[in-house]
Amino acid sequence: MRVIIEPDYEALSKWAANYVANRIIEANPTPEKPFVLGCPTGSSPLGLYRNLIDMYSAGKISFQNVITFNMDEYVKLPENHPESYHSFMWNNFFSHIDIKPENVHILNGNAPDLIAECNHYEEMIAEAGGVDLFMGGIGPDGHLAFNEPGSSLSSRTRIKTLTTDTIHANSRFFDNDLSLVPKQALTVGIGTVMDAKEVLLVCSGHNKARALKHCIDGDISHKWTSSMLQMHPHAIVVCDEAACDELTVGTYKYYLDKERGNL
Repeated sequence: MRVIIEPDYEALSKWAANYVANRIIEANPTPEKPFVLGCPTGSSPLGLYRNLIDMYSAGKISFQNVITFNMDEYVKLPENHPESYHSFMWNNFFSHIDIKPENVHILNGNAPDLIAECNHYEEMIAEAGGVDLFMGGIGPDGHLAFNEPGSSLSSRTRIKTLTTDTIHANSRFFDNDLSLVPKQALTVGIGTVMDAKEVLLVCSGHNKARALKHCIDGDISHKWTSSMLQMHPHAIVVCDEAACDELTVGTYKYYLDKERGNL
């Protein structure tokens, strides 16, 4: 695992966006061989998306030959609801770049058969040749996508019941009214993310410090599902100083020295 420590949220967002853009540019995607990008939602990737939009606006990158697969979507929340992940992605990213609508894939939380929807999602990822780079964030309890504590580390796309902690955390998007927060979601599994060629997580703020500690410096555990990325051959975590508050001094210095070329 590679860990990049930046001073603040803006710096980590810029580093992450530059990395994603460079990977797409290096791949030189074509209609016959597109670049497949996994996309998260939530507050963590907003800076990453803003920087990618700026690069597109400056003519540095095109998303014409990029296919995306989002990590998750709420169950029984209308797609046009302002807090649906369909709305989130189009409002904060897709409508600002040149991606083709037919290349965007987001789970349908209103499908008549949710199990079939999840199975079809896995099939579409496979048909696209697998995910080249899966972006993501880390929840305060260490969850990745909606793979809550206790989730199988070999899980695939499926229906998940959200924990009380996640419902409380997401209530800020629903006027702090817990009754309005969906109680289930469709989500890619940890196994789905692990199949990606590369995984890039962003992690910011003191409230994520405990999760970051377990993710990069703890044992691999289904109680902290993002910790499974320790087993990925090409995983990167980009974090800020505040998120490092619970790392040991030795771990913190190790990752700084490693990126400075001292190791």
